[in-house]
Amino acid sequence: MTFNSFSFLIFFPLVTALFFAVPHRFRWLLLLTASCCFYMFFIPVYILILVFTILVDYVAGLFIENARQPARRWFLIASIVANVGALAFFKYCNFLINNVNVLGTWLHTGLDVPLLNIVLPIGLSFHTFQAMSYTIEVYRGKQKAERHLGIYALYVMFYPQLVAGPIERPQNLLHQFREVKQFDYERVTDGLKLMAFGMFKKVVIADRLAQYVNLVYGHPADYCGVNYAIATLFFAFQIYFDFSGYSDIAIGAARVMGFSLMQNFRQPYFSKSIGEFWTRWHISLSTWFRDYVYIPLGGNRVGRRKLYRNLLVVFVVSGLWHGANWTYVIWGALNGLYLAIGIATANIRPRIASLLRLDRVSRVRECGAVLLTFSLICLSWVFFRANNLHDALYILAHLGTGWKEALLGLPHLVSGSVGGPLRDLLFIKAGAGKVMLSAALVMAILIVERVQYHGMLRRMLMDNPVWVRWPMYFGLVYATIFLGAYDTGGQFIYFQF
Repeated sequence: MTFNSFSFLIFFPLVTALFFAVPHRFRWLLLLTASCCFYMFFIPVYILILVFTILVDYVAGLFIENARQPARRWFLIASIVANVGALAFFKYCNFLINNVNVLGTWLHTGLDVPLLNIVLPIGLSFHTFQAMSYTIEVYRGKQKAERHLGIYALYVMFYPQLVAGPIERPQNLLHQFREVKQFDYERVTDGLKLMAFGMFKKVVIADRLAQYVNLVYGHPADYCGVNYAIATLFFAFQIYFDFSGYSDIAIGAARVMGFSLMQNFRQPYFSKSIGEFWTRWHISLSTWFRDYVYIPLGGNRVGRRKLYRNLLVVFVVSGLWHGANWTYVIWGALNGLYLAIGIATANIRPRIASLLRLDRVSRVRECGAVLLTFSLICLSWVFFRANNLHDALYILAHLGTGWKEALLGLPHLVSGSVGGPLRDLLFIKAGAGKVMLSAALVMAILIVERVQYHGMLRRMLMDNPVWVRWPMYFGLVYATIFLGAYDTGGQFIYFQF
């Protein structure tokens, strides 16, 4: 079941109504049952994987809390091996086999290992990391082991964030399942508004942008550098609105019932450095890698060489977490390299800015930093989105093509009469109207989010009377229904991870 499906349109209000109708002592059971049903909409038998890891981590948590060293460490290791083992088998087994076969072809060994007929369980990477954070926190003494098996199972399986996060920590979520949640009209309406906004971002913007992106990245040899640039720019916003839209729906759905999930995005494309970007993008994952991989490796408390190593290790692992493909590995390594270069040039960049007198025009300098950061992120998105390494390299190698024709046709674009050749070059089969509408919607939502980021949106809405606010809400729902793009499959991008 997906958030943008008709099934969820029935599932969510039904579960929410029952949640407030049943006594508090039965609510954990209701939510756990609902979460099981939600997950089993995909491939029912895969719930057994969740049952296995939940039982292992529940028992491990109890033993870790009660045992002494070195037994505590061995129980933690057993828990991590069980979780990572399940993830590795389903996500990376065929990747490993395929690379072994390629190596065998190069070495002319005649080795041809058949691929396994397995499907990646949806959301496996997300709930695996959430489960691991529990046993690690118990081991560190920052979280008491959960005695109630049902409550712990709900911590792992809570349906709003089960398949694509946010990846929660036990300190934030576990205790909330024991708290009595009362119906609060203001909180419920706030959650519903956030859900509606997230659905708009997904269905109207992300899925509409996907129409252009899928055309170009699906057959890159048929297009030129101008198309690659537009498609990559569109993908940057497609993945942002797709994933932040999912997070909004998840956070909003939880908020309706009285649960608080962590924020997952904070306007990442307004970041002035790569380091800042990773404090604003997929925050629940980036903080997970910071706390459980980067800091244990030594973090920034080590020498420069080890610091660079730590960054590269974290981001290469992050790339692998996203997918079993060399494109993801390179995407991760590239972001790690960005951060390493940023640290290495930290003392040089202010001097260059001073020589260019950019320190006297701070606004220009900030805008330039935002633009440079966004450009570097878009460059890395090429590897993230490309179907394979060959396509990614082909796109980068031909990124400079087609610009002469575009520049020659620019006067027609500025005058408002987009000529036939330029229209074909820029908009391809997606259609000029659809592409321009997509660009306009992106700009509009970025402005809305900017206002929302500064805390002004809620005040602006509440300052208006009901007869002004409610038509705006209905307009958002109406636009989602009638402007949504429903021919791109509708799957959330991060469901594949």
